[in-house]
Amino acid sequence: MSTQAQEDELIVFSDYVCPFCYLGKAAMEQYLESKDDPPEVQWHLYDLRGYKRNPDGSIDSDVDDGKDEEYFEKARENVRQLKEEYDVEMNVEASMEVDSWNAQQVALYVREELGEEAFLRLHERLFDAHWQEGLDIGDPEVLRDLVVDVDLDEGVVDSALTSEWDERLRERFDAAQDAGVTGIPTFVYDQYSARGAIPPEQFERLVEGV
Repeated sequence: MSTQAQEDELIVFSDYVCPFCYLGKAAMEQYLESKDDPPEVQWHLYDLRGYKRNPDGSIDSDVDDGKDEEYFEKARENVRQLKEEYDVEMNVEASMEVDSWNAQQVALYVREELGEEAFLRLHERLFDAHWQEGLDIGDPEVLRDLVVDVDLDEGVVDSALTSEWDERLRERFDAAQDAGVTGIPTFVYDQYSARGAIPPEQFERLVEGV
């Protein structure tokens, strides 16, 4: 898998509304906190529903992806099990239908225009807003409140939700697919990768080879 990363950097591909991304993030943080010299983490945005997104940005609900109610109930049960295993505070019943495209677009704008520190503050807030508070992070009004929560101007949302930043986000998604990312969360270290909400000990194998 080809990605652009600095040495000793753990790359993460994720989407804010992916429950396994939230769980994988928690497991990764448990691993990082256990190390004296943990690797830096580089977050990459990835569109969970890219395979069913129309050119105008809407979601084509008629796409047959094999994900019926039985699939979603099994997914929720897996989330419940991992929530307990990883001791993660999260609202398992948070909607899996929220479209995070606007949130990702705002996050990309903040990273590119305001810097990594501002991005990471918003990044954490977006994850928690959805999986702890059940907020619709695709709603521009909700996004305005969230950027203010992390000490950014609410005008950031209007600046980000333009065709220019929509195109830039699509380019990032295309680049991730070109690099071989087919699902999330995906964790990459030194050209080795692991997919899914892997446990802390698997991060040790991925990063340290032990």
